[in-house]
Amino acid sequence: MTSDLDFVISVEQDAANRPFITPWDRTQHEGAIRFPDFRHFIVEAGSGYPSVGFVILQGCRNPHRSIELKRMVLQPVVQGAGIGRACIRWLAKMAFRDLGAHRFWLDVKGLNVRAQALYRSEGFVVEGRLRESVRTDDGYDDLIVMSMLEQERSVKVKDIQ
Repeated sequence: MTSDLDFVISVEQDAANRPFITPWDRTQHEGAIRFPDFRHFIVEAGSGYPSVGFVILQGCRNPHRSIELKRMVLQPVVQGAGIGRACIRWLAKMAFRDLGAHRFWLDVKGLNVRAQALYRSEGFVVEGRLRESVRTDDGYDDLIVMSMLEQERSVKVKDIQ
């Protein structure tokens, strides 16, 4: 919701998160909220941390049934607590079961080795590397494209009830 954008932008702008994402400005987020091809979610983690991050899916109406995990950003205080892993599992379940995806994919910055390890451990396969395709404060970084196909999900990812 538009009322969540202050929170979303604050999580994106956190100094600990900025090296790993390409933040959007408020106008980009507002446009994506209104576009039916996108789905936005606030990540909640219980009463101690009601809002700990956000997720954006893109391609929810893609005729090729290819859904992108556009963005998943968590507050640094909860990173390493298993919330990202739980999100990935829920998102994969949603993409394949609820949105009818054949392919669930993402790109991740080359320097974000922690996220790459998480995605691999949850069944994502590296498809390729876009060399120095993202400008950073220190120069350029690669984007690693990873995906999971519908038939691979049932083998590699455990469902959450």
